[in-house]
Amino acid sequence: MNEKVKIRRLKTGVPGLDNLMGGGLPEFSFNLIAGSPGSGKTTLAHQIMFALATPASPALFFTVLGEPTLKMLRYQQQFPFFDPEKIKKSIHYFNLSTELVNGNFDRVLERIIEEVKNYSPGLVFVDSFRSIVHSVMNKTEGEAALERFVQQLGVHLATWQATSFLIGEYLIPESESSPVFTIADGILWLAQNLHRNSLVRKIQVVKIRGQAQAPGLHTFRINNDGVQIYPRAIVNAGAATDSTTGVPAEEERVTMGVPGLDDMLGGGLPTGYSLLVVGPSGSGKTILATEFIAEGARKGETSVIAAFEKSPSQLLSNKLNALIKAGQVGVIETRALDLSIDQTLHDLIAMITRMKAKRVVIDSLSGFELALAPEFQEDFRGSLYRMIAELTGLGVTIFMTSELEDRYTDLRFSPFGSAFLADAIIVQRYIEIEGEFKRAISVVKVRGSQHSKQIRLFDVTDDGIMLGAPLSDYAGIMTGRPRLTSELVQPDGGKRR
Repeated sequence: MNEKVKIRRLKTGVPGLDNLMGGGLPEFSFNLIAGSPGSGKTTLAHQIMFALATPASPALFFTVLGEPTLKMLRYQQQFPFFDPEKIKKSIHYFNLSTELVNGNFDRVLERIIEEVKNYSPGLVFVDSFRSIVHSVMNKTEGEAALERFVQQLGVHLATWQATSFLIGEYLIPESESSPVFTIADGILWLAQNLHRNSLVRKIQVVKIRGQAQAPGLHTFRINNDGVQIYPRAIVNAGAATDSTTGVPAEEERVTMGVPGLDDMLGGGLPTGYSLLVVGPSGSGKTILATEFIAEGARKGETSVIAAFEKSPSQLLSNKLNALIKAGQVGVIETRALDLSIDQTLHDLIAMITRMKAKRVVIDSLSGFELALAPEFQEDFRGSLYRMIAELTGLGVTIFMTSELEDRYTDLRFSPFGSAFLADAIIVQRYIEIEGEFKRAISVVKVRGSQHSKQIRLFDVTDDGIMLGAPLSDYAGIMTGRPRLTSELVQPDGGKRR
């Protein structure tokens, strides 16, 4: 009596959906795919159907006053999941508009039951029941009849030895009072939101009986391959936070590729850390990033670059372009607008896994924020935190750049208030010396490790970044404002003239 009934989980064939549902679709479950018109319900249903239907477990797809079958197939066959060999062998379509003459819902239900008995299907789809309301002449009686029809259909779908789906348009207030939502074993809610000029599609697993689902709203897109879901990154308990203490002495360090910078970091950057390099425009952030990637290639490590501001040809030097061609460096060019953090994270993880990358560069957070859809910009700080936690959980070392206005008197590390998520911070800035702007670099933070407190000048040469002398070699360095040349003192104490 204590043995649990094992429920087989079916793989839906929709990238990302099985993860949201806790491992797959429970066999013989009754599910509701609901949402606003045009949100992708029918495409999602077809993608699931073509993935699961077989001659031994066929699928029946009933259309009830939805779009005609031929029209629906015309568009669905544009997707690669559509297999014409399965039509009439594993998948059977039925249009029930004739049975609905004068609002005869009883005849519609009888026809569905009849075909289920004839084919003994493993999958049953009914699309789209909510559109029936608009066809009924007597609105009051029509709505009452529709409610009875949906309730009876839901009971039948829940008791058949088939995995079934009811597809239709439902608004949130309707769902709160509909008995169908109580009967359903699983509820998938699809929505598309227009925020300013950006269209964002989201999916939520409202309910799935017998297994834990991923909570919250998750981004999805309908591309040339069909529905692609990007599960929202969720930080696991115990993920690295500011409370992380200590770096073991034997902790492996990542070399930066700039002579002298590893010493400033206390022996290099600890493996698996996230580094934030901040500075004004032209201060050398991207050049430092390319040195970081090139150093990894010299050590036989593969790397991934996510470029949000420049094209790869602008971002990378000739030597790194050669490494890309050699397969040692992968580039994700994400200059398209209306991105989501979850989609970007999905693409990054896919390339990191495929290339077994050890280093990741995100250039830059400023460009990343601008590339996001406005809806995601509003929660950029929280989403970025989840993204960094997910990536560092893979064991890769992350190099991020961020644009900052150089105000001379301010000491800020991020315009997003996100410096807390970085394990290490390097600041680049300009200093005026003898009527010229000079670049200066300093290490502000390396979590759990000793590091240099020096501010050092550096130059960008044909051979890369070259560190110069510490500014402590000079007396009277600018403190809060640019100093005049006459105020600078030589290391030996003699006044410059």
